[in-house]
Amino acid sequence: MNFPENLKYSDDHEWLLVEGNVGTIGITEYAQSELGDIVFVDIDPDLAEVHAGETLGTIEAVKTVSDIIAPCNGKVIEINKVLADAPEDVNADPYGKGWIIKIEISDPSEIEKLLNVEAYKNLIGQ
Repeated sequence: MNFPENLKYSDDHEWLLVEGNVGTIGITEYAQSELGDIVFVDIDPDLAEVHAGETLGTIEAVKTVSDIIAPCNGKVIEINKVLADAPEDVNADPYGKGWIIKIEISDPSEIEKLLNVEAYKNLIGQ
């Protein structure tokens, strides 16, 4: 299983790539493997802001639906519209083509509360 070291992780199995003040959010490889075949990613196209710990959308797999939880606060910059037609990208490439949303991070100090790769591996028993 892949755990990129340049990412921050949440207890809810989201990842955050920080590039300057821009954060890209997705779900971890572990999360997508637990969900199984993803058939739908639902993000409100009018979503303007995300708030840490709150739902920013849902992922529907063949057998379940799971909330996507924002790892930090921010203003929405971009939603991965490709996932509307290709939700399987989350399964195939969760850290690349399967990214979900990009935000302008409101408070960079929130990032310090997230898990590094070792802490995330410990969380899931790896």
